[in-house]
This record gives sequence, C-alpha cells and structure tokens, in this order.
Amino acid sequence: MGLGDKISNKAEELMGKGKAEAGDATDNPDLQAEGRAEEAGAETKQTGDNVADALRDASAAMKGDSPMKDDDDERHMRF
Repeated sequence: MGLGDKISNKAEELMGKGKAEAGDATDNPDLQAEGRAEEAGAETKQTGDNVADALRDASAAMKGDSPMKDDDDERHMRF
C-alpha cells in the first residue's frame, strides 16, 4: 500500500490509543471501548497492508522483477 495509507492507519491507531487512555483516566468505559475498537481496526488495516506488500514482493521476486537486478549487484560490488 501507499505511504499515505500507512501514515493514515498509524494516525488512526494512535488516536484510538489516546481515546482509550482518556477513557481510562476519566473512568469512562464507553470512551475506552471506542478507543480500543479504533485502535484494533487500524492495526487490522496495517496487517492487511503488510500482507499485501509481502505478496507483491514475493510475486515480483518470482517474476524476476526484484528491485535490485543483476546489473545493480555488479555495480555495487565494484571498487
């Protein structure tokens, strides 16, 4: 997934964590539950993005479309 999606998901996770902590501090169980639900939803999205990235990388490697091709290896090994 794109960097923007990853940033958005992380921000959503942190906002959920903040709500859950605010609910803990104010002894508000509804706010705690809402925050934990938002946090879990964001973590689920992040996991899905990571799986999609891994599948895309594996597919590229199987096709030989890896980011570092053979000529790149030789260029980096020159002294």
